[in-house]
Amino acid sequence: MTQAEYWNNKVVLITGGSSGIGLAAAKKLAGFGARVWLTARREAVLEAALKEVEAARRDPSQRCGIIPADVTDSEQTRRVIETITKTAGTPDLVINSAGETQPGYIQNLSLEVFERLMMVNYFGTVYVIMAALPGMMERGSGQIINISSMAGYLGVFGYSAYSATKYAVTGFSEVLRAEMKPYGVRVSVAFPPDTDTPQLAYEQPFKPAETKAISGTAKALSPEKVAGAILQQASKGHFLIFPGIDSRLFYLLSSKLPKNLVFAILDQMAESGKKKK
Repeated sequence: MTQAEYWNNKVVLITGGSSGIGLAAAKKLAGFGARVWLTARREAVLEAALKEVEAARRDPSQRCGIIPADVTDSEQTRRVIETITKTAGTPDLVINSAGETQPGYIQNLSLEVFERLMMVNYFGTVYVIMAALPGMMERGSGQIINISSMAGYLGVFGYSAYSATKYAVTGFSEVLRAEMKPYGVRVSVAFPPDTDTPQLAYEQPFKPAETKAISGTAKALSPEKVAGAILQQASKGHFLIFPGIDSRLFYLLSSKLPKNLVFAILDQMAESGKKKK
């Protein structure tokens, strides 16, 4: 089955769909014939994103839409699911792409940063899924793609606040996969490497030199390439999704090699960055 056949006419909700990986996935899905709905906080940015999605549609009759909402508010996420269900039907696919990052030395990060990132990255994922699951379970089908990160399986210098949230998304996804299998709801978790998005540009000034030395080993991928890999692997039923060679390679190394060796490699890379400060 081709991707166009797999995703055609699917009702899709993408959080964080106004930019980056979320928007890139939305445009690809619209091109495959899906009916795509985007949610994010800023309505003006969402409206601009919707125009791009509508321009990418395979058929002008595909109804796509936007619902401004803050995923850290469980009541707002519930209303998003209710609106889509009443308008287009129970979502066939939910992509949790909303996320924030804030690198820095841990002693320089406030508790507010830790709390905000956990609310957006983890609870924002949980709230959406908890609102969408009843309809999927009742119907006996559905698909969820949670966007984690390479920092969701490998603790990287400078990402104490961010990495913890992405590890949480990974663990949540593993449990969700097992519990939803009897209901016909498929779950995937994606581990993108650095991706050329507004969020990556935002974090650059805050990255410690040690973090730059580690993340600078590979060129950032385009959101289009990352989104394409995620959708392709999800359509094949993969639970673990690795967009790019680096993401898969680091996962294999971190899971197969002794942890002490992995830590030694990361420490050496961090030390090389420290010396360049």
